[in-house]
Amino acid sequence: MTLSSQSPGRPRTDFAPGGEGAVKRRFWGGLYPAPAKLNLFLHVVGRRSDGYHLLQTLFTFLDYGDTLEIRVREDGELRLTNPLPGVALEQDLCWRAARLLQQHAGCRLGADIHLTKRLPLGGGLGGGSSDAATVLLALNRLWRLDLPRAALRELGLRLGADVPVFVFGRSAFAEGVGEILTPWTPAPAYYLVLIPPVHVATPRIFADPGLTRNTPSVRIAALLDGYGHNDLEPVASALYPRVAEHLAWLKPYGVARMTGSGGCVFLAFPERAQAEEVLASIRRENGQEVQGFVAEGVDQHPLHDFAD
Repeated sequence: MTLSSQSPGRPRTDFAPGGEGAVKRRFWGGLYPAPAKLNLFLHVVGRRSDGYHLLQTLFTFLDYGDTLEIRVREDGELRLTNPLPGVALEQDLCWRAARLLQQHAGCRLGADIHLTKRLPLGGGLGGGSSDAATVLLALNRLWRLDLPRAALRELGLRLGADVPVFVFGRSAFAEGVGEILTPWTPAPAYYLVLIPPVHVATPRIFADPGLTRNTPSVRIAALLDGYGHNDLEPVASALYPRVAEHLAWLKPYGVARMTGSGGCVFLAFPERAQAEEVLASIRRENGQEVQGFVAEGVDQHPLHDFAD
């Protein structure tokens, strides 16, 4: 399912503003999309004295992701109506985002948050970060806080390095630990994303002694479509053989890459039909249980206009 469509029996994943009724729903609650992201390339260019890695990467969003239903509470309580199994409340990014915003703004309102999860955990698609950003953007509007985008980005960085780009709301060239963002529009594409049956631990990837940490920096003016590689990919492929396997399934069809720290891998196509045919072919050759989807790349986050 894409973020701009719905199927019978499934919740809406879009949110259409406009009209008096929409304004009322927007205040009291509604359904809000949390799109996936891809790292079209990811270079590790250095390391800070505090241990954080310095990156250069190109983010784009996908018309596919999670959905959050958020309803305002007047008693100030923050409640997750379907907590993720095995994740403590204080570690849940949706709850942490809501609590951080509530404390920062001194807001007395609360919220019920219901997450419909489609993006895999430990997949490199930014699911948890996207969920957190959607909570920040939606509650900033629902609670009528009117915090500027810059303030929400600062809060997002306290939750995780990938959260700011979702609040930024545009495809972007990212530097630093991922918080220095410059708008950048990739070529239109449809992406075939394969989901290996592994949960990649990001700290394990960055701690590996074999990780390349000195890829030369590039200026944004030098970027071309198809530029670069993912420095984390060789490490993830060695530690998680299923990642390497899924990459091998894609490589006969083009330049396949891993996104983020993995384990999801992807390949770009000019037409949706081509991507869907390759997915069907991979499933015929390797089993119908192969997990994956096809989604269109989108330059703008669906909640971009929720902040100034």
